[in-house]
Amino acid sequence: MLNKIDLESGEPIARRVYRVLRQAIVTMQFRPGQALSEQEIADQLGVSRQPVREAFIKLSEAGLLTIRPQRGTFVVKISVKQVLDARFVREAVETAVVRKACETITPAGLAELRDNIKAQWDIADEPVPVRFLELDEAFHRTIAIGAECDYAWRIVEETKAQMDRVRYLSVPYATPIRRLIAQHQAVLDAIVARDPVKADAAMGLHLREILTSLPELEGKFPDLFNEEDGAAALPAKASSRGRARAAALR
Repeated sequence: MLNKIDLESGEPIARRVYRVLRQAIVTMQFRPGQALSEQEIADQLGVSRQPVREAFIKLSEAGLLTIRPQRGTFVVKISVKQVLDARFVREAVETAVVRKACETITPAGLAELRDNIKAQWDIADEPVPVRFLELDEAFHRTIAIGAECDYAWRIVEETKAQMDRVRYLSVPYATPIRRLIAQHQAVLDAIVARDPVKADAAMGLHLREILTSLPELEGKFPDLFNEEDGAAALPAKASSRGRARAAALR
């Protein structure tokens, strides 16, 4: 059940509806394969059907919904291939961004990153990962802003929709939060040292973490994934390791 949105916030209603629905999909409130009704969602959010329809179209373009004429609108199952493609793009962009941040980020930007990591440690043992993922998102966005690469971050945001669902699943089930925070700290340490080579390496290592968790999650939650491009799309080493660890999780 979705909460009614604030119609007085000043943000365009369609954009607000899009953000609410995207979050519901990423956090598995709307499960892969689930049918969605324009009217039901409009009623829950307290809006007309038009902004919901616009949000559906945008979510379809992002690869999170499929709209089938005469049949309905459905949440797309997680595509391993699209996750891997998004990860590839994200690493290419963000390693370049963090190298630039080593040159351009301000003391205020560094302070914001330190405060962010402190907030991450404060919630490291919480069982629900939503707040951590918000901080994770803010950490990467702050680096991009510090690098004066706002547009590059928008490119990352547009390509990582499928990846975000895996990130949400991976934190409680496959990737310890403390490991991710330590990786963030390594990135920050390299930026503070103004060492672009170490920053590049630390960011790359961090963004490759999903290659370990992805096959585990596919093995544990096969109903959430698109069967047509599953394990075959994964690197052989990652796939076999993931299957073994997934078997241990069952």
